[in-house]
Amino acid sequence: MPDLEIATTITADAPRTILLAEDDPVARMLMTRFLKKAGYEVDAVCDGAQAFDKMMERYYPILISDWEMPGMDGLSLCKAVRNMQLDGYVYALLLTAKDAKEHIIAGLEAGADDYLVKPVHEPELVARLNAGRRILDLEHSLRVANQRNRVLSITDALTGAYNRRYLMEQLPREIERCRRYAYPLSVIMCDVDHFKQINDEKGHAAGDDVLQLFVSRMQKAIRSNSDWVARYGGEEFLLVLPETEHDAAMLVAEKIRGLIGGPLFSTRSGDIRVTASFGVASTGPDGPDLAMKVENLIKAADQCLYRSKEAGRDCTMGVEIPNSLAIILSA
Repeated sequence: MPDLEIATTITADAPRTILLAEDDPVARMLMTRFLKKAGYEVDAVCDGAQAFDKMMERYYPILISDWEMPGMDGLSLCKAVRNMQLDGYVYALLLTAKDAKEHIIAGLEAGADDYLVKPVHEPELVARLNAGRRILDLEHSLRVANQRNRVLSITDALTGAYNRRYLMEQLPREIERCRRYAYPLSVIMCDVDHFKQINDEKGHAAGDDVLQLFVSRMQKAIRSNSDWVARYGGEEFLLVLPETEHDAAMLVAEKIRGLIGGPLFSTRSGDIRVTASFGVASTGPDGPDLAMKVENLIKAADQCLYRSKEAGRDCTMGVEIPNSLAIILSA
């Protein structure tokens, strides 16, 4: 799949996981014991550098750090954490023996969300952690909502395929990636045969059912981790197959054609036999050259689709676009 996965949830560790950075072994042991008794999972380290390394390995939603530690202290750790790209927000609680206002301000400006003055009063620590978890819950809900809105903005509401906006954003990236790594790239333009007749005879509700099932069957024939399908317009769809040479793309198109023309489509107006036409356009085995544009690839696939329709529909035509740069270099 492309970088933007279709998903409505964001995975992250439960907000009851704490990373504790405390250089005093006795204080570290006692606080770990208390936090576990309070129901938290705790990973404890003895300094800020170890805590930073742990943060690089996994996401901890809650960080409790002593201010004064050898090497990287709590202040430096908070600053470093705020500059990291993490799976979610980190609620940072700073423990300090410094209770002067200027010290507290310095800690908050460094990225700490809250602070506690040592010695720590356990009920107060639990109350601060509960407040932190409420912040984490709100932040997580916001990220989920933003992700859902992003999914809706790039998805065709009827079929669940990507929409044309996403196609025109992502396909140039696929071309550039395949060009950089010298991977072949293929696209398949496909069209439901006689779709207007289906709408006229069976109704638009049946037509909608056909399009939904059409996409569902196509998705069964492609790789879920790399290939993707977008609705190009009306009953036309474009499949993008990264790292796929022309012969393999032709096989994929034929496989899909068999799935479409096999079992009848069950719609609200009864069972319907559906066929589709396909046009395949591929770069050379060494990937797209510098002259290759999105428009060139789509136009080539569309021309092959037109040839399929002229040949009587329910068939596949394809073309491998020669690498003009390779032709020039070999001349």
